[in-house]
Amino acid sequence: MAALVASLQRPNLDLNFWRGRQVLVTGHTGFKGAWLCQLLKRLGAKVHGVSLAPNTRPNLFELLNLSKEIDSRFIDIRNAAELYGVFQEQQPEIVLHLAAQALVRPAYQDPPLTYSSNVMGTVNVLESIRNTRSVKLAIMVTTDKVYRNLERAEAYCEDDQLGGYDPYSASKAACELVIDSYRNSFCNDAKISLVSVRAGNVIGGGDWAEDRLFPDLMRAWANSESVLIRRPNARRPWQHVLEPLSAYLLLAQYGFGNMAFSQAYNIGPDGSADVRTVAQQAHALFGKGQLEFASEPVGPHEAGLLALDASKLRKALGLTPMWDLTTTVARSVDWYRHFYEGDLARHLCDRDIDEYFGWK
Repeated sequence: MAALVASLQRPNLDLNFWRGRQVLVTGHTGFKGAWLCQLLKRLGAKVHGVSLAPNTRPNLFELLNLSKEIDSRFIDIRNAAELYGVFQEQQPEIVLHLAAQALVRPAYQDPPLTYSSNVMGTVNVLESIRNTRSVKLAIMVTTDKVYRNLERAEAYCEDDQLGGYDPYSASKAACELVIDSYRNSFCNDAKISLVSVRAGNVIGGGDWAEDRLFPDLMRAWANSESVLIRRPNARRPWQHVLEPLSAYLLLAQYGFGNMAFSQAYNIGPDGSADVRTVAQQAHALFGKGQLEFASEPVGPHEAGLLALDASKLRKALGLTPMWDLTTTVARSVDWYRHFYEGDLARHLCDRDIDEYFGWK
């Protein structure tokens, strides 16, 4: 498998593969989903989106005007019949499943919603996949938080024990078990490649979700306000949003018709960095607003140490991260600064895409 693509340096997305390809994206109105649809559009794919309506103002989905450029449906993936109807109507070849309740702190506030969206929503997507003859491959997005966190310095690899202290992490660990069950019980026999991906903490321009580090920083600093950092010593595997998205699409390219890729992959940088370091780098670049650091952790339990071993992915794709932490923070801050100065989100996303893939 590695020999096929070991010579790759930049992510080598094949326009001939993607042009005209029928692709369904769940969660297309979210931060990562909107970036993914913009990228797929640039590749010439026929993009179909299924998601709840955007729940922040502003939001990247509307700023990119995606409702006029792709087939967009506002559907709750917990509605199995309506979801299956879209699959049957659109007959996708590739499915990228990103739809989820994706935040740790809101999951404490509403565990039933989190479990029903993340676990049963995923079951509904898998049922639609296995009962739609056109589907040949699915990329099932979970999270780096699926592992039983032992607060250790060593990075977690794909064979480490799954777990989850908080409802969000536990719901995503359960998703991995469900995905593996469908892989073994149904998809392997049907020759549907079912790839699960566990990406590290993602940052980049255009995220306005609550209770995420970068959106919280940018919102406050745009108004010259101060931000309290709840857990400054927590360590995470930070990466730019284009890092996991390029890996998803490469896995789809090479896994299409190749069952050897039908397994789980970590996606992340070498090592991790603490929240304090990331926030301080961002503050120095943004140039206004203030930072405060809590002396004791604030709020419900969250993991303190987390790092991923992504060597399996790198061996399979010959792929290493393009942008290190300094570049990732700088490009993310630059996106927001230019946006608040009046630049169009589409231009800012396309600029980063062109730079990342060497398309300029």
